[in-house]
Amino acid sequence: MQILQSRARGWMRHTWDAVVGSDPGLTRLRQALFAALAMAGALAVELALCLLTHANQMSTVVAMLLGAMVAMIGSNALGGTGGWSKVRTAAFFPVAMGLGIGLGVAVGTHIDVMLMTFVAVMFVAVYVRRFGMDFFFYGFMLWMGYFFSSFLHATVSTVPHLMLAIVLGTAWVLLLSVTVTRTNPKRTLRRVRSSFNARARRLARASAYLVMADPDDATEVARRRRKVGAQRGRLAEAALMIDGWSADSDALPQGWSASAVRRRLVDLQLCLGQLTTASQDLVGADRELRRAAVQALWALTLGHNADAATAAAHLRGLAESDRLGTADERRSARHLAVGVLDYVELEPDIGEPPGVTGLDDDQFTPAVALAFGYLPGSPAVVRDVDARGRRWNPLSRLDFTTRQAVQVAVAGALAIVFGRMLDPHRYYWAVIAALVAFAGTGTRSETALKATNRVIGTLVGLFAGILLAHLTTGHTVWTLAVIVVSMSCGFYLVRISYAYMIFFVTIMVAQLYSVLHEFSDDLLFLRLKETALGGLIGIVVGLVVTPVSTRDAVESVRRNLLLSLRDFLLAIRGHLQPNEPTDPPDLDGPLRDLDTRLRALLQVGAPLTRPLLAANSPRWARHNLTLYADTVRRAQALTRSVRAEAGTDEHLAAAVTALARTTAALAAISSPLGAAPPPGPGHLDLEAADREIGAARANAGHLRAVRQDLVRLHAALRQMIGPFDNTDVSTRDENDEPDLSRSAQSR
Repeated sequence: MQILQSRARGWMRHTWDAVVGSDPGLTRLRQALFAALAMAGALAVELALCLLTHANQMSTVVAMLLGAMVAMIGSNALGGTGGWSKVRTAAFFPVAMGLGIGLGVAVGTHIDVMLMTFVAVMFVAVYVRRFGMDFFFYGFMLWMGYFFSSFLHATVSTVPHLMLAIVLGTAWVLLLSVTVTRTNPKRTLRRVRSSFNARARRLARASAYLVMADPDDATEVARRRRKVGAQRGRLAEAALMIDGWSADSDALPQGWSASAVRRRLVDLQLCLGQLTTASQDLVGADRELRRAAVQALWALTLGHNADAATAAAHLRGLAESDRLGTADERRSARHLAVGVLDYVELEPDIGEPPGVTGLDDDQFTPAVALAFGYLPGSPAVVRDVDARGRRWNPLSRLDFTTRQAVQVAVAGALAIVFGRMLDPHRYYWAVIAALVAFAGTGTRSETALKATNRVIGTLVGLFAGILLAHLTTGHTVWTLAVIVVSMSCGFYLVRISYAYMIFFVTIMVAQLYSVLHEFSDDLLFLRLKETALGGLIGIVVGLVVTPVSTRDAVESVRRNLLLSLRDFLLAIRGHLQPNEPTDPPDLDGPLRDLDTRLRALLQVGAPLTRPLLAANSPRWARHNLTLYADTVRRAQALTRSVRAEAGTDEHLAAAVTALARTTAALAAISSPLGAAPPPGPGHLDLEAADREIGAARANAGHLRAVRQDLVRLHAALRQMIGPFDNTDVSTRDENDEPDLSRSAQSR
């Protein structure tokens, strides 16, 4: 019974970590609940108003739809923390939609003018995004107002009724945002920290499974290594979110500064990085060492820190004896044990903040600016990447936002022309599909993937929509409940896959047409065809009209990553340089910047890991992404050893300088992510680093941990530039046994 209870508790812990870890700060869940409350309340408020004013059925349905639409968009736009900023933002909701409605009324009786204005409104809706995130929503509301007005054939006499519905929806969603669903920065930061801890436990779990892997099964070992790498990436994302929230002084725990929070997270990441690196080295090691390592890691996954510390101390005792395994295996086991012990010591949220000197919190700059609680998407990353065709196409020389506005206008015009060929009245589905293909995407590959996901979501949602529509026909309450629940689920899952969002949107559309008494199976199949057409048009326009190449975006981000790595190494040199008169430079900021750059590379490089592009090898892309991630992690490990050993060495400083120079040279050379690097010039060799590291080894016992990490970074860079230089180098000194514990003497 006790075993069953233990397994049940373990299963519950892993399940909880999976849920909490997948949604840092519960941001997606809060947004989904906010959208559900906003839409449900708006529907009720609009219905009550229409009942009081004795509006007819069509006016009631239109008012409810408008109110729900404003509430749905507003639940995204009003997700910040400032109360007055929300009021200012919401005040322009009626203005934006009112402008759209006014335009629709003005041109509604002239079909050709209406269609041309439709294209112009789409251009403006995207163009105004340059003025800030609020204008992203204002542009969409402008478009929605024009859409409602034009296709409902609104007249001047109906405008007051429509505007009243919009004002009510705005007032309701604003009231919710400043009361029930108001974001508490301190509580949010605490929840994001809980997600970080959950992801840390999942990383320990993945590391335990890696240690247990059969070394003879190369495929399984590689799969588990990738799992560990993916979990480390997710842990870095949670750390970046904490860094972003730390910029808000109201979010910080009492007695903690933003720099102290950053330092604590950096230390935790470095502890986890050490134990995961050691886990990889223990694959195929002595059975007893592996068993003890798994016990320590598994206790960590369950949150049993005291048991983890006990198991780690036992593992360290085994590693310090000479009776088990090889010297390398014992060294890796000891590193894993020290990583677990240091993590357990640091992990509790309560306690004294770490001392951080030489930093002014008034000048604290987060590594990444959050957008409504989320890490930024690819458009923020590729905004400065040039479009293809700059030599012959003047449109390609425009800035990113204007280029996207041009793409949307062209795609919208084509969707109108070809969509009307399918159906002269329902072509707007093609227009919507073409429009949203460019929302939240930065490259042509991402545009193609989003358009494809929209079609897939529509196709699968079509069958669910038909089934539910037949079940809820004649039951208004159930119909409205399905609409609200569908949109809530869509908002919750959209960050996982856009196809999920469209699946639930299709269900909602089926329910809306059921309410309007226009539902039929053929209508939904027509929507599928129009959506597929609009998606195809979006893909073609993304490929032809001012396209941003995925390869160009990856090359730009790769270059920025390597330059950040160079800057990080130069900061490391500042700690190793003897006779340096100034204070050593900060390492936490450059380390966070490396995490940001690596995340950006993994983000924009993701399409290259799929068989989408010609002359691209997904296998090479995955391999190279792994190399960049491994190089960054090995460089960051220097932070831990440099702080632990706090000393100077001119040879190690010179070696770091040589590695930084090589990194800068590598950044200057184009190296496709989805192909083997081409042969490069001779100045990419690492002979200077070879000589300086060799000279540093002559100082036996001095800064051994730093030297060990430099050797590992040296080997990682050699892997990255292998085709450039084939000089062999020894990557480990058998007598080099650094102990990276911050408090090894006390233990």
